[in-house]
Amino acid sequence: MQDKEKCGCCEKTTVRTEEERKKLIHRLNRIEGQIRGIRGMVEKDAYCADILVQSAAVNAAVNAFNKELLAHHIKGCVARDIREGKDEVIDELVATLQKLMK
Repeated sequence: MQDKEKCGCCEKTTVRTEEERKKLIHRLNRIEGQIRGIRGMVEKDAYCADILVQSAAVNAAVNAFNKELLAHHIKGCVARDIREGKDEVIDELVATLQKLMK
């Protein structure tokens, strides 16, 4: 098992496989590249509709990232906590889903 590193925002952590981590980082790198592309379009005074199409593509990419991460969260963290009798994880999942659906 890998060492857990705590983020600055909370006490909980998630241990991911190297493959899971690589997939998530790859998606984030692509999103970051798309954002840089949009910034370049704005800097070059590209047509608004063209920028909006690229912005929609970024939203789709972020949604795909969220879906993948949410699936891992439910299959891993949530399932584990329920098995351990930590039913409060259900309320946490509901709150997370509500934030994602804003």
